[in-house]
Amino acid sequence: MPCNCGGGSPHTTIVYQLNLPDGTIRRYVTYQEAVDANQRAGGTGTITAVSNQ
Repeated sequence: MPCNCGGGSPHTTIVYQLNLPDGTIRRYVTYQEAVDANQRAGGTGTITAVSNQ
C-alpha cells in the first residue's frame, strides 16, 4: 500500500558537500562539520551547499 505522507510536496534538505582535490566527495549536515573535515584533510577542499531531495 503506498504511503500518503500528508500529501504535501517533499521537503528539501540542504547538506554541505566537501570536495577534496583527490576527487573525494563527502557530505555533512552542518557547515561546521564540513569546515572541520576540510581542516583535518589539509584545508585544500571546497565546500558547497547542495539540495538533497
